Amino acid sequence: MSKQQPQIEVEVLNSEYGKNLVKFLYIRREGKNHSIKEVEVCAHIRLNDVKEYFHANNKDVIPTDTIKNAIHAIAKQKGVQVIEEFALDICNHFISSLCHVLYAKVFIQESPWHRLHQNCVPHAHSFILAPEGIRFCEVELCRNGPPVIYSGIKDLKLMKTTQSGFEDFHRDKYTTLPERKDRVLCAELFVKWAYVECTNVDFDCIWNTVRECVLEAFSGPPDCGAYSPSYQKTVNDIQMLILEKVPQVDIVETTLNNIFYDIVDMKKLGLPNNKEVLTPVEAPFGTCTCVIRRSKCLEAQGQDEGHEKQSAGWTHRQGMS
Repeated sequence: MSKQQPQIEVEVLNSEYGKNLVKFLYIRREGKNHSIKEVEVCAHIRLNDVKEYFHANNKDVIPTDTIKNAIHAIAKQKGVQVIEEFALDICNHFISSLCHVLYAKVFIQESPWHRLHQNCVPHAHSFILAPEGIRFCEVELCRNGPPVIYSGIKDLKLMKTTQSGFEDFHRDKYTTLPERKDRVLCAELFVKWAYVECTNVDFDCIWNTVRECVLEAFSGPPDCGAYSPSYQKTVNDIQMLILEKVPQVDIVETTLNNIFYDIVDMKKLGLPNNKEVLTPVEAPFGTCTCVIRRSKCLEAQGQDEGHEKQSAGWTHRQGMS
């Protein structure tokens, strides 16, 4: 007779589940003029009990296929015009219609379709995919609590061919990197922000303004640019310009992944190469991340603690896997 294993006491820290990568195209037709949104949705929920985990009781489990169907139905019934508002619609559905759902979280990213123009005239129903940064959002909603909304840009690739360097850095016995006064700066950027308040927000306007801030801070004035002494300083310049120009934004996270370009050695070919021919190096790559917030949030200890909890998981919120 086998010996019975002792019962281990545990507590559940998180038990959310859901449906990932729900992709669809939404077409809004207003006469001959059409508008589109192609999105990818991940929706997770948390129930008020965990008996399905410990006791194999599925009575309260909402199938993930039902979650997918609900996403499609909400798109049909409410439309998809602004992804933050659509994410909030999904969260509200699960919280308001299912009393045993305590928490809902939705991540949405939008394919960068833009209306096609011919001779400066917007086409009624034709579009072009122009990947100049992917727009995304995350919305969290707890029962009896206010929504928490994040917006962001990812996969935004920018390059400048001068006005960048890296000097006076720490050296030890493993350092082989030479100092550079002038180099190519190429980056893939991830920018995510939270709002001071989540009511009466023009999400489209703010997203466009933040994107313009990223472009301006990275590149500088069009005639002369702005010097970047490090990736870290470029990240900070982006964040500070966003907080300066967008008062509705409270917290900004920025990640810069460096895309390094190596100068091709043409000495064996008998040719000079004045940084004209370069080869991209995909891996390994350097990266830096910084999260900042407005210091007014530290005025009260309670507010400070709340924001510490809010910002603790920032770097892991680049999508749901």
